[in-house]
Amino acid sequence: MKKVQTGQIIEFYSNSCLVRTKFGEFSCLAIKNVVVGDIVELEIIQDSKKLNGKILSIKKRKTKLYKSEGNKTKLFAANISHVGIIIAPKPKTSSEFIDKWILKSKLSNIAPFIINNKIDIESDQSYKIKLDTYKNLDINIISCSAKHDENLKELIDFLAQKSVLFVGNSGAGKSTLSSKLIGKELKTSSLSNEQGVHTTSISSLYELQNNTKIIDSPGMRDIEIKNYSKDQIIKGFDEILKASIDCKFTNCNHINNKGCCVIESLANGQISQSRYNNFIKFRDNE
Repeated sequence: MKKVQTGQIIEFYSNSCLVRTKFGEFSCLAIKNVVVGDIVELEIIQDSKKLNGKILSIKKRKTKLYKSEGNKTKLFAANISHVGIIIAPKPKTSSEFIDKWILKSKLSNIAPFIINNKIDIESDQSYKIKLDTYKNLDINIISCSAKHDENLKELIDFLAQKSVLFVGNSGAGKSTLSSKLIGKELKTSSLSNEQGVHTTSISSLYELQNNTKIIDSPGMRDIEIKNYSKDQIIKGFDEILKASIDCKFTNCNHINNKGCCVIESLANGQISQSRYNNFIKFRDNE
């Protein structure tokens, strides 16, 4: 076994982490800014009859995901290829939550897709319209019931060769879905308002068959996007960005300017009202 190896961080604690290499898993002290998903170089050290690791360096990250903490941003996962946004008929997921994660994913060069969970529950017309909105944007939507094991094979096939982070509001079924796919019950605790459950475990990366990797990060629900510029915000709304190219004025506010093609597209149904409302809200920090 080589003294210096390459591995991936699969668990992260407050000041230590677990690194998986082809020779096994090694406990290491965490170095500054290291996160789950990082590919690292580590030195294997014999310590009290136990092999441990010392992280020497972090390999260049393909992608990075940050979360805001006040006026600061903090890296929490690396090398993710896809974000799975879990929604359900009950409790309902707001279009604002979905659009925030689509925006964040696109700005991080990560592909977003939607998991329509709890298909065993009757959905109302407004929920069906919401699904159609994102289908029309060519965002992949996979419908399933994690609780009843319905259509999980389609999701498993879709996840092949991908590194995925699941996100969802409380009660959307993130823990249930992750547990079914991983084959391991994730630690959860009930919320006081009985809206659902949330994970209380450490950040972890699980490897499945077909080179699928799932990152489970506790507390990943709502996010802040106030640190993004107006030019960045519109990149999360492809249909609005496309329409804006033909606006009469380059500095069009897409609200009440004459010759605005965004407003025209909204009027003729090419842009959905909910997507437009969220774009304006995010852009103008309302």
